[in-house]
This record gives sequence, C-alpha cells and structure tokens, in this order.
Amino acid sequence: MLSGTMKNRESIQEPRFDYYNHEVSDIDLSDCEFPHVIEIYDFPQEFRTEDLLRVFCSYQKKGFDIKWVDDTHALGVFSSPITARDALGSKHTMVKIRPLSQATRAAKAKARAYAEFLQPAKERPETSAALARRLVISALGVRSKQSKTEREAELKKLQEARERKRLEAKQREDVWEGRDQSAV
Repeated sequence: MLSGTMKNRESIQEPRFDYYNHEVSDIDLSDCEFPHVIEIYDFPQEFRTEDLLRVFCSYQKKGFDIKWVDDTHALGVFSSPITARDALGSKHTMVKIRPLSQATRAAKAKARAYAEFLQPAKERPETSAALARRLVISALGVRSKQSKTEREAELKKLQEARERKRLEAKQREDVWEGRDQSAV
C-alpha cells in the first residue's frame, strides 16, 4: 500500500562544500601584528642556528632570537619593531630577509601557531644564586660554607643591581614625562 502511493524517485543531492578542490586561504598577517618579527629565507640548507646568529650578531645585544620554519626559512624575533625595521634595511650576502606580512604561507602559519613564543626578545636579567642557596641551606638545616666576605660581596652586588634597576625606571619615567635629563 505504501509503495503504491509514493512515486519511486531518485535524487542526487549536490554537496554543499567541495572538499576535493579545497584551497587553504592565504594567512593574512598585517604589518602591525608582529612588527618585531621578520622572515629570513633563501639561505643554504646546511645553515644552523649559530650561522644565522652570526649573520645577525650586531643585534644580539639588543635582543634577537631565531625560530625555525623549515630548512631554508626561519623567523627572526627582535626586541622591538624599530630594531626589526633596521635589520630589514641592512643587506646580507648569505640570507634574504623580508617583513612577516610578505612571508611564505608556512612562515605565517608558524607565526600564528607560536604567537605566544614570538614575544619580543629580551635579555635575561642578571641573577644570583644567593636566594636559592639560602633556601636550600635552610631546608636542609646545614650551615653555609660561604665566607662572610663572599656573602657581603654578593649582597653588595644585589644592592647595586636594585639601584641600577631603580635608576633605569626613573630615567624611563623622566623621559616619558618630558623632564630634563641633564639635571640628573
């Protein structure tokens, strides 16, 4: 009875999405998204991190790091956009460089995926083992084998570092507020 009332019809439904011819759209990174990152490319496959660091040795003190994309592409992470722009203006014989906005799809994808690790490179601050030594000694309940002069020298070094940090913060604030630096 049911078969008599319904017409036997076949219909082919067209797929909504064509998965066979899918193209990944180009990752759009504007210049303002990662202005401190550049793409380093077209260098020999034999290059290692040390070789790239040697090429950009003049930026080491200002803060510079390498993140690899593949054998012939890497991302150069600088401490500031100004330093990155300066590096883009320089010519290198063994490598080519360009802004991340003009980089390959793989480099842009790597930058997107590792965005939290591409923060501007900063030098590690001076450290001291004094606190760690004190914590370990107190936890173990033993006496320190460090002489009084060594402890005093370490304490003096820490105080100098604190004073230097305080002075740098004051100078930054003075510059920001437009105060005269020559009076300091």
